[in-house]
Amino acid sequence: MVLVVLLFLSFLSGILTIEDTCSDNLICIMAQRERTFIMIKPDGVQRGLIGKIISRFEEKGFKLVAMKFMQASQELLEQHYSELAGRPFFAGLVNYMQLGPVVPMVWEGLNIVKTARDIIGATNPMDSLPGTLRGDLCVQVGRNIIHGSDSLPSAEKEISLWFTEEELANYSLALDSWINEGN
Repeated sequence: MVLVVLLFLSFLSGILTIEDTCSDNLICIMAQRERTFIMIKPDGVQRGLIGKIISRFEEKGFKLVAMKFMQASQELLEQHYSELAGRPFFAGLVNYMQLGPVVPMVWEGLNIVKTARDIIGATNPMDSLPGTLRGDLCVQVGRNIIHGSDSLPSAEKEISLWFTEEELANYSLALDSWINEGN
């Protein structure tokens, strides 16, 4: 156990890289643990889908680290969607996101950024496969119920925009060893 902690601390400090440590399955698992930002949009809230959406992530074995129920300000939404500011639909998107409360969340798990996007489905529900949240629950791109970070850098930016470090719970799931081999 001491070796695992030392290797993990070395990885965090940059002394070791994932490539250096991936010969040990446990270290690989620890290195791939990520956090991502997920937000239920106003249409998802109004349709009563909060519990169903949260259940999909819990059933997959991911850990909820933070969650709020709030009315997002125009300023916060403009910061969140800043990379879309020049697009013709930007003002409509910000207005839509202010139509009602949203549920911003932080989830943690192995390779969660990619896996969460797979659970959510394509941005356009018409391109989403059955079994995905958007494939099962949406019909129009303008009402696609949920946002999920598209990359690890985006997740880090979005998490820091919506949550303070103190709002992120740090705990272990009792079921973790039954979900993730080596934990």
